[in-house]
Amino acid sequence: HSSPIPDSSNSMSVPGAPLLRGTGQVSCLIGQKLNEGKTKQIFELVDQPGLVLVQSKDQITAGNAVRKDQMEGKAAIANKTTSCVFKLLQESGIKTAFVKQQSDTAFIAAHCEMIPIEWVCRRVATGSFLKRNPGVKEGYRFSPLKMEMFFKDDANNDPQWSEEQILEAKFSLAGLTIGKCEVDIMNRSTVAIFEILEKSWATQNCTLVDMKIEFGVNVKTQEIVLADVIDNDSWRLWPAGDRSQQKDKQVYRDLKEVTPEAMQMVKRNFEWVSERVKLLLESQSRGRVVVLMGSTSDMAHCEKIKKACTSYGIPCILRVTSAHKGPDETLRIKAEYEGDGVPTVFVAVAGRSNGLGPVMSGNTAYPVINCPPLTPDWGAQDVWSSLRMPSGLGCSTILSPDAAAQFAAQIFGLTDHLVWCKLRASMLNTWVSLKVADKKLQACSV
Repeated sequence: HSSPIPDSSNSMSVPGAPLLRGTGQVSCLIGQKLNEGKTKQIFELVDQPGLVLVQSKDQITAGNAVRKDQMEGKAAIANKTTSCVFKLLQESGIKTAFVKQQSDTAFIAAHCEMIPIEWVCRRVATGSFLKRNPGVKEGYRFSPLKMEMFFKDDANNDPQWSEEQILEAKFSLAGLTIGKCEVDIMNRSTVAIFEILEKSWATQNCTLVDMKIEFGVNVKTQEIVLADVIDNDSWRLWPAGDRSQQKDKQVYRDLKEVTPEAMQMVKRNFEWVSERVKLLLESQSRGRVVVLMGSTSDMAHCEKIKKACTSYGIPCILRVTSAHKGPDETLRIKAEYEGDGVPTVFVAVAGRSNGLGPVMSGNTAYPVINCPPLTPDWGAQDVWSSLRMPSGLGCSTILSPDAAAQFAAQIFGLTDHLVWCKLRASMLNTWVSLKVADKKLQACSV
């Protein structure tokens, strides 16, 4: 086994292997070093097969380590940043290797065999893109996003690769051959991950200019997941869209000479990012869905709406009221949720003749969604009471409880980035599952 991990105040030696004690967490037994990069080391975990420890180093590099310096405290700053970013992505629904933060300078991740490609996603043209594409002005905005791939090869300065080169390389990792399906999944995933982080940084008035990420194949599941780290070395970040305020590693790359004062400035920028990144996990606005049902016989239908709302992180309240039998009570309940300033979407669940949705829509400026529980006997007739509205009413009708909750989430996603991120990851996961299903079917047909 290796010696105790360097740079970690939380490690202590025991017979056989060092023990890393997480801050207030269960300790873990460190095995041999599996890999070492410019800014991190990967160790096996003896007592947790299938998992590894990713240990950050106090080192900052540029130009494939042509420039290399020690930056005291960088390991902790980088670990804090990457742990927050991976938590945000995981809570959104993106599949990653991250398991949990273990100490100030290390986190636990699923053991992956890394795919040796850097996926670079750009929103704004700057840096090496301008050198490779003379004539394009800095600040050119890519819509859709610009994707580029680079083969990890320090000796040749990480050459840019085409999709065809990746396919022809026929990488085989953890028993998975990287073919067209896998390349498409990584391409799509990179765009979704960028958009989620772009949306999140926008809440702090920061422009995510570009970023690079890497994928690995989980050795246990043979699944492609976002792996490695995403920290302040991974992106360009411009507060208020202003390059002169940049807070990322570019500041270090641009130094004329490395002085103690200059390194302090670089460190302050990295600390600024690691503090701000915590805020990305906080909701910017709160909202709720209030489901009004005409009768408790519709409870099962309403519970499905509530469950789907919960999956988007949206509180959902169930109430019983009938616009036909108690219009005064329906309007009183409505007023209850208009008076406290919490943005609200009402969902009206009424079978037979739906008076609930139209009455609500005619008496509130909040959105109203009809989600009638249609029965096979009269459903074809009953649905017209939800579809044919008097003039001046703007309620929509969505028959599926899951889809009604999704539509409410899309409304809240306009102002709450965490809800939007869950919707964006869900889109990606649906696309990936179709792609994988098609690949399996093709394999069966051959």
